[in-house]
Amino acid sequence: MDIITLVFWVITVIWFIFSIIKDKPKTINAVKMSGGMIKGMAGEIIAILFLIGIILTFIPPETIKQFMGQSNAVISTVVCALVGSITLIPAFVAFPLAGSLVNSGASIIPVVAFITTLTMVGVVTFPLEKKEFGTKFTVVRNSLSFVFAILIALIMGVMTWV
Repeated sequence: MDIITLVFWVITVIWFIFSIIKDKPKTINAVKMSGGMIKGMAGEIIAILFLIGIILTFIPPETIKQFMGQSNAVISTVVCALVGSITLIPAFVAFPLAGSLVNSGASIIPVVAFITTLTMVGVVTFPLEKKEFGTKFTVVRNSLSFVFAILIALIMGVMTWV
């Protein structure tokens, strides 16, 4: 356990003790409520782990490293951005997946392109957005989001090299 995690645990325990001293029934009620929330999210967390496991099973680390780490950075970034644009998964699933991709040898630039387009560009949600905001707005917003996602990925790549 690193020092930052340890500091957060100490701060949490201190505040928890302070809360129990100040209002024990309210603290116990809050702990019960949070336990219920954790039970409700347990299925989603297990699904995240399962999804990441399946993805990493079907796509071996060598393939990830070859395509997203050693190949042409421009091509892999654009392909990952396109995949992110048409994928509809929640961000809390995408972030652990991105971490697993980086741990498997992927370069940070394609991974950032994937994550940013995943959260900023909505090809799957295009019909709904078009209905609510109009075609012109939807096309312009998605196009600008795609361009800015690529720029963000490139900036993150430069920041990791410095």
